[in-house]
Amino acid sequence: MPLRLNPTLRHRLAEATRPLYGGWVCSGSPVVAEIMAGSGLDWVLIDMEHAPNGLESVLAHLHAVSAYPVTAGVRIPSADPVVIKQVLDLGVQTLLVPMISTADEARAVAEAVQYPPAGRRGVGSALARSARWNRVDGYLRDAAEHVAVYVQIETAEGVDNAADIAATPGIDGVFVGPADLAASMGLLGQQTHPEVVAAVKRVFEAAAAVGRPCGVNAFDPAAARAYAEAGARFLLVGADVALLARASEALADGFIGEDAERGRAAT
Repeated sequence: MPLRLNPTLRHRLAEATRPLYGGWVCSGSPVVAEIMAGSGLDWVLIDMEHAPNGLESVLAHLHAVSAYPVTAGVRIPSADPVVIKQVLDLGVQTLLVPMISTADEARAVAEAVQYPPAGRRGVGSALARSARWNRVDGYLRDAAEHVAVYVQIETAEGVDNAADIAATPGIDGVFVGPADLAASMGLLGQQTHPEVVAAVKRVFEAAAAVGRPCGVNAFDPAAARAYAEAGARFLLVGADVALLARASEALADGFIGEDAERGRAAT
């Protein structure tokens, strides 16, 4: 029976009349991924770079979120073409590749995502979930339509090369990581420093100039809203682990903190 695949982030952005807001899934838990997927967010990003996820757990995450009207993406740990091939064969349709600082690096990513003659992705769709084991008609012919690839600009060098990176054929857009960008600028831990914010906005402008959408990571609500107003088309505004950490801290503070304060008052 022929099957149809879900829209990619590229398709969602093409139809969107507002920025798309998403959340990280970093816990390594498919259950938490499903909770995030059902939250009403536009998209979720399953992380392999800074989270305890391998191929098997990513597959479980994809299964968990598949019942919800949310766009799922995966950030891989590096631009390794073998990892790209394996993740795409799992059925990942929206891919984020970290630490891209030059057009040559972006070009290598684009080649790893596409089948020959445009690229060098290994052909194994008949054995893989990507083509639903050959149940998606014309998958090999139309594979580029079924995959959206974004690269993450996280260094001062990447900011300088943002226009060339974004304009690389086969790259659908760029995503800025202010944390590593701040570190590369000598401002470790200062993601909202004015110089970092200015660099992020330079990437927005460079991407827009070549007709590519740009996204950004921004957990601070004020920063996220400001970036959306400045032209960010897609944003990650929270993470499962951070939400759980802050909410559990507030719970502890609300009960244990109050009891401790009453105990001190009684003495």
